[in-house]
Amino acid sequence: MELSVLNIKGEDTGRKVTLSDAVFGVEPNEHAMYLDVKQYLANQRQGTHKSKERNEVAGSTKKIKKQKGTGGARAGSLKAPLFVGGGRVFGPKPRNYSFKLNKKLKEVARVSALSLLAKDNKVSLLESFTFESPKTKEFKDILSNLQVSGKTLLVLPAVDKNVVLSGRNLNKLKISTASDLNTYDLLNTDRVLLVEDSVNIIENLLRA
Repeated sequence: MELSVLNIKGEDTGRKVTLSDAVFGVEPNEHAMYLDVKQYLANQRQGTHKSKERNEVAGSTKKIKKQKGTGGARAGSLKAPLFVGGGRVFGPKPRNYSFKLNKKLKEVARVSALSLLAKDNKVSLLESFTFESPKTKEFKDILSNLQVSGKTLLVLPAVDKNVVLSGRNLNKLKISTASDLNTYDLLNTDRVLLVEDSVNIIENLLRA
């Protein structure tokens, strides 16, 4: 698959880059993508939820009424779950939601996501660029020149502080480096802008 390299004005530079079929042209594995996204979202969970059971609720331990003769059900404690302010039965407890996935499976998932985007013509190549200082307005102009709308993922070969600072206030833009790409970000976007130098890094990481 060949893609033309665009400059920041949205013009064709005349250069073309051939994308590896081993990374951008495979049959997508939906289950691998599902598992990788599931793991990513599970890892975002803090798992700090907690409710008090009857032995943890603050309150009197005095028996609230006599055992017999009231005409109602017996009751021994205000902390019982059937009373307002009492403990909760089988409530949530702090836990770790993360789980392990094999490295190879995660690579299959990322390759599948990249191939899916390439198949739908949602991948564009951009020549390398930077800013002398953080300029959100200039970044917005670049996206406008590229006719980008909707969620956009910009993939850099390495962290560029001025580019990151310029784009972080644009709410539909996500900036990532080639080595930090993940399946969730790839599937949660309408367009992927690959900076030219990032292609080799992605292919070397995922073609092994």
